[in-house]
Amino acid sequence: MAKAIKCFSNGGPEVMEYVDVEVGQPGAGEVRIRHHAIGLNYIDVYFRTGLYPQPLPSGLGMEGAGEVLAVGEGVSHVKVGDRVAYAGRPPGAYADERVMPAASLVKLPDAISYETAAAMMLQGLTVQYLFRRTFPLKGGETILFHAAAGGVGLIACQWARALGVTMIGTVGSDEKGELAKAHGCTHVINYNKENFVERVKELTGGKGVPVVYDSIGNDTFIGSLDCLSPLGMLVSFGSASGPVPPFSLNELVSRGSLFVTRPSLFSYAANRSDLDAMAAELFAMVESGKVKIDINQRYALKDVQQAHLDLESRKTTGSTILLP
Repeated sequence: MAKAIKCFSNGGPEVMEYVDVEVGQPGAGEVRIRHHAIGLNYIDVYFRTGLYPQPLPSGLGMEGAGEVLAVGEGVSHVKVGDRVAYAGRPPGAYADERVMPAASLVKLPDAISYETAAAMMLQGLTVQYLFRRTFPLKGGETILFHAAAGGVGLIACQWARALGVTMIGTVGSDEKGELAKAHGCTHVINYNKENFVERVKELTGGKGVPVVYDSIGNDTFIGSLDCLSPLGMLVSFGSASGPVPPFSLNELVSRGSLFVTRPSLFSYAANRSDLDAMAAELFAMVESGKVKIDINQRYALKDVQQAHLDLESRKTTGSTILLP
């Protein structure tokens, strides 16, 4: 019998249980997939804690890579035996096998391994839409990117370098700063030693930056606004320190008619043509060697509680995968 992680209540890592599951056969528009590797992301914590509500009992996990075991009626873009990867709803990737919507799947190039794919789909597609669509970078800009040594951050460091963008990254330790620099981050700010707003102003000659990419949320939101130049954009794409509290729109006008957006990958990849184009660009960046995916932590699926503890305590760097 297949195994999966299920949450029967919301809470800490202890609510995740490793249980037997009946997988079943795919219905119309669905596939059955056997995972070879599963991605671990901070959004999984949001679902586990209930910050992002879903009916209980529930599965967790938004990305994985494996092979197609069966296809349901109407599925034509993948077939049995195909190597595939995905990042998308509904949660449930923490499993040996699962039945899921076929619309989320993309075929995996032979040059990209299952482990690499599972480590990069959600994070890599996130960087793709952040840099290419939310605030399109043309090269020559100076940007601020929080959590530069995380999974998304290390991909962003490399992608920014490839685009000719000067990236200022915040990190929580000197070791993480060295890691970010090694991946292409131009300037690093250890927020435990320096005021990141003051340092950004210093690095930009007082001008600020045109865009801030912020996955931290509560702890950095106002500071991120303070780093922007007039007409700049704050891209708030995560809430690692908690959700952004309500704020007055006057906070934007007083700083120079700023823009704030709260995007999600699932909106940007909702259309098949968009998903295919995004995945193609990500795969090309990885196959070219311009972006390398660092898998710095591997855990057995049954050890997922420890994986979440390490993720939430900011012990992890780069990408983390779970192995069924």
